[in-house]
Amino acid sequence: MKTDVPWEKHPGKIITVRADRAVSTQEGGGHPARLTYSLKPSSSAATSGGQAAIPPGIEQLTCEPGITLVMGATARSVSRAEAWSRVGWVTAGVDLGLSEPGANDDVSLLRSRGRDGFTPLGPGFVAAGEVDPSGLRVRTWVNGQLVQEDTSAALPFGFDQVVADLSQHLTLEPGDVIIAPSTAGSVLLEPGSMVAVEVDAPEASGAPTSGALRTTVTHQDTPLDPTVGSLSTYPANLGTLRPEVREKLAMAPVAGLSAQLRKRGLENVFIDGLRPLTPGQSFVGTARTLRFVPNREDLFKKHGAGYNAQKRAFDSVAQGEVLVIEARGETGSATLGDVLAIRAWARGAAAIVTDGGVRDSAAVAAVGIPVHYAGPHPAVLGRKHVPWDADLTIACGGATVQPGDVIVGDADGVIVIPPALAEEVADAALAQEDEDAWIAEQVKAGHPVDGLFPMNPEWRARYEEWRASR
Repeated sequence: MKTDVPWEKHPGKIITVRADRAVSTQEGGGHPARLTYSLKPSSSAATSGGQAAIPPGIEQLTCEPGITLVMGATARSVSRAEAWSRVGWVTAGVDLGLSEPGANDDVSLLRSRGRDGFTPLGPGFVAAGEVDPSGLRVRTWVNGQLVQEDTSAALPFGFDQVVADLSQHLTLEPGDVIIAPSTAGSVLLEPGSMVAVEVDAPEASGAPTSGALRTTVTHQDTPLDPTVGSLSTYPANLGTLRPEVREKLAMAPVAGLSAQLRKRGLENVFIDGLRPLTPGQSFVGTARTLRFVPNREDLFKKHGAGYNAQKRAFDSVAQGEVLVIEARGETGSATLGDVLAIRAWARGAAAIVTDGGVRDSAAVAAVGIPVHYAGPHPAVLGRKHVPWDADLTIACGGATVQPGDVIVGDADGVIVIPPALAEEVADAALAQEDEDAWIAEQVKAGHPVDGLFPMNPEWRARYEEWRASR
């Protein structure tokens, strides 16, 4: 095992591997896994015993441990047969990233995953020529407890494919790093957690190992500055409701808000077909979104297991947010149960809205968080759904919902309000409530509704006189 790092100051390019699809490549046909890659800056590299700091307002890190290759020779347009000979060493590596969706750059993830200390590597380096690339193992411990174990044989690609594929498009140079995250998925780390990752070849002579790569998660003292475009927590990215606007919306009935939106040309903002799990609860919040697609067994195997989109959404929903779920109106399977409801409640979520089913509905109701849903169902997610993605524009109950939209619910149902209109329609709805209450008093006093509801000029003048006298 090589104990000193195979570069003088820092590694070269750091490339992480993703495989979107794996199709058998055994004799008889098929295609290799479809590979995608992302780059991390070399400044994110860290040695064992280092720290990864979480900025204020973000509570967790995602940790993707992986078998890591360090290039020992230049590779440009090499064949699969040549590829492994260009790899110099094998070691442990970790792709760390901020877990809050608002911390992500939508595509590059540079600010989320490129931070200093977010790519621990090492501590030892096993000569690639001493091991079989299909006989490598990666194990992960959090606070001393084994939480993951995976092998290179479980990967949907061979390292020869990765090196050959990359070399078609760019030159791989000595010191470049390629991280192949475990198929076991992500691990969540909180401040104070210590993660240890080891890569070894247990069947090779001498069972060579990288040794334990240890990283401690800490808090960063200095907050990020949103005035220069730095990432902030998710609610700050989308714009939170000011307390006075939230209070107005909480007093305004959904029926009144719907009428005001209709006057402004917005007819298709009501989420149809839902009912409250617990009657009498109302809520106001900004939308977080989660999308399920119809179940397909091969896709569920990849996207439904581990730390999937559903779990990530419930783990990251913030205080005052409403988690809105697109389930295509399919009630033949649940979209959440009591454990996830408890998680949303613990995070301070304002409500959960789904056009799909809820299981353990009595237990969910007992949690106390407002839930609007399409119906109960005892079956788990995989019967009808694959948790696909989150924090994007979705369709729920026939309404389009975007992250950051204002969501209001009461006994009449759930409505979606564009954020820019929230205060305006709240003020108008409350003013209409005052007017309707006055009209109701006149009807109680014996006046006919003709000319009063809606008010003709005479009644309007009397109402304005009454309002001025208050």
